[in-house]
Amino acid sequence: MEQMSLFDGMVQEPLAARMRPESPDEYVGQEHLMGEGKILRRLIESDRISSMIFWGPPGVGKTTLARIIAHTTKSEFIDFSAVTSGIKDIRNVMQQAEENRHYGERTIVFVDEIHRFNKAQQDAFLPFVEKGSIILIGATTENPSFEINAALLSRCRVFVLKSLTTEDVVKLLKNALRSEKGLGSLTIDISDDILNKIAVFSNGDARGALSILEMVVLNGETAGDGSILVTEEILEQCTSKKSLLYDKKGEEHYNLISALHKSMRNSDPDASVYWLARMLEAGEDPLYIARRVVRFASEDVGLADYRALEQAVAAYQACHFLGVPECNVHLTQAVVYMAMAPKSNAMEKAYLSAKADALETLSEPVPLHIRNAPTKLMKELDYGKGYVYAHDTGEKMSEMECLPDGLAGREYYRPTDQGFEDKYKERLKAIKDWKKAKRRKK
Repeated sequence: MEQMSLFDGMVQEPLAARMRPESPDEYVGQEHLMGEGKILRRLIESDRISSMIFWGPPGVGKTTLARIIAHTTKSEFIDFSAVTSGIKDIRNVMQQAEENRHYGERTIVFVDEIHRFNKAQQDAFLPFVEKGSIILIGATTENPSFEINAALLSRCRVFVLKSLTTEDVVKLLKNALRSEKGLGSLTIDISDDILNKIAVFSNGDARGALSILEMVVLNGETAGDGSILVTEEILEQCTSKKSLLYDKKGEEHYNLISALHKSMRNSDPDASVYWLARMLEAGEDPLYIARRVVRFASEDVGLADYRALEQAVAAYQACHFLGVPECNVHLTQAVVYMAMAPKSNAMEKAYLSAKADALETLSEPVPLHIRNAPTKLMKELDYGKGYVYAHDTGEKMSEMECLPDGLAGREYYRPTDQGFEDKYKERLKAIKDWKKAKRRKK
């Protein structure tokens, strides 16, 4: 006898497709746009849609919003893919839209991945958007400022969609477990901890999270009463991850970034690359790591190697342009560079020392001689009196004191003798010796 599948009788669409919401009330996430009384929700509910671009990462609800508009507005809705369509297809759609307009019917054209259209294809939409034949809704994962023609972009309102929070994704997963459209006809034993791990692993991608949920249920252990048990082992098998699953807001997240930071500080490139890999393979946001490396470049290297900050910022930009997995090698280059660079915490110590004095002297007035004097009254009050313009001197500096009177002579930046900072140390000593000698002569 042929074995029956647990999913026999269910609609043979992926869970993510079955669970796609059809009304604003069913939509989860993007509260800044779709919360009660928020702008996009008001436009949809009042049927006052204009041409717009949805910009955001994959799986956050761009296509879903377009389909909600399709269900709730009184318009002909045409779904268009930038991947499979050419200029001929665009012209055919525009001809249909123009005919609809003559009959008083509005046409909404939704273009998924609109950034994949070239300039000529995008230009083909422009006259029809201008004269109101169509309302264009585009979805893109790329910055529209760079990927959408300026003329077309100027006629569209851009709505920025954010990555879903872990809480948003968990809510979607629970909805799928309850809903008859989803897995509600099954008895599924799955812990909140596993749902949370699915949400964390999906990195804010609702479609990805629902796909993982469907996979773990399909591979779950079936009991005699027909119920399905989903264990952590099944989750690990379905995601090909074991000990790497971790909560990006939990303790392990901070333990790992601490391990990376301290390995770089200790000039250990091997450990640095290992901890980097641990974080990336666990699904950590590469931009988070890149931001921490940028901080490290000044906190732990500083002027001991002034190129460190350039390397860190370049790595951040590479992560932004490419994303994972392509940017992994750029982060590797950055953390190895930081580990091998000479170390100095002089910048961190300088700021903390200055901060302590600043908090104690917030009422100290700015010395008159370094204040601007743009008005006659300010000049009469001696604003700017005694100021020496450094570029007018042979040495390009003067002995003028720039700290408040109560802090005159205070030192905050104390360069080390590490790397390039040794040269800054010599330079600073020469500057201070020159200023002291000039002041003694007065």
